[in-house]
Amino acid sequence: MLIDADVLDHVGEYARKYLSRATCVVVSDRNVARLFADRVKRSLASAEFRPMLITIPAGEKSKTLERASAICDQMIVAGLDRQSFVIGLGGGMIGDISGFVAAIYHRGIPHIQIPTTLLAMVDSSIGGKTGVDTRAGKNLIGAFHQPSLVIDDLDVLKTLPRRELNQGFAEIIKHAVIADAKMFDMLQSWKAGAAPALQRLIKRNIQIKSRIVAKDERDRTGQRALLNFGHTIGHAIERAGNYRKFLHGEAVSLGIVAACAISVKRAGLPADQRAAIVDLLERFGLPTRLPPKFPRKKILDAVKFDKKFEIGKIRFVVTPRIGVAYVADNVTLEDIREATENL
Repeated sequence: MLIDADVLDHVGEYARKYLSRATCVVVSDRNVARLFADRVKRSLASAEFRPMLITIPAGEKSKTLERASAICDQMIVAGLDRQSFVIGLGGGMIGDISGFVAAIYHRGIPHIQIPTTLLAMVDSSIGGKTGVDTRAGKNLIGAFHQPSLVIDDLDVLKTLPRRELNQGFAEIIKHAVIADAKMFDMLQSWKAGAAPALQRLIKRNIQIKSRIVAKDERDRTGQRALLNFGHTIGHAIERAGNYRKFLHGEAVSLGIVAACAISVKRAGLPADQRAAIVDLLERFGLPTRLPPKFPRKKILDAVKFDKKFEIGKIRFVVTPRIGVAYVADNVTLEDIREATENL
């Protein structure tokens, strides 16, 4: 894990410390590739790698099994073999699909993550979950495949629109709610400042997620499920909006609001703490209410396909107080319907 400013031009030398292979593919979306792909390829070539670039359209709609198959086909035609590796250069969508390709190509080759969004830096690039979406829901097809290296260049965040940067704070606030009350307090007075402060914040969030993942790498014991706080309903909102209405972090923000309402009812979350969480989301420009005409019934329909349902039972993450969370077994579909109706 490397977190610093101005590191894209040194990707090759960092990759060479971990990998002795020669050929690699850089998978990126067309927007990100236009900004950063040439720099990354030059750095790789200077370290005596032979990189090729594959670009796909930006947006969640590209994260499909068909697209992953097409990437693999291009790699085969180009002659990449089991001694090659994959670099994901982009946000969470690119990290997910490039990691999935790395997991299945020749039954698994190394993967390097170069996240270019705050959300991907603090969340999706950590933990080894890869996957693609289906018509039924998000990430229903995937694999666990830990990256060999994650490189966070703080300078790339300067290129993000405000809305894109803000969505990363949804995951940061989630981490604070489930595991770090002190960070929650700090965020209440957060002011965007110099790179060192942002570097420390990103590092702290990586530590939180890494600690949770280390206890339950393959999501078997329920420890890792804590990271899904706000995501059961958040993913359903994304699907109900056809992945166009809300960015992932925005949908998670709405999911957090709904999860807090359920936590008040089922876990005893104090009303003033719920209000503080909602207020913090709003301070970072994140949505806390759905548009009046949003198809709420579609949310409930999508929730039923969530991976966190097991044998028909709902595994729903709740918080009894800021800094603590657990997986509840007493949450019902009616609780979820009521929470979404009130969003």
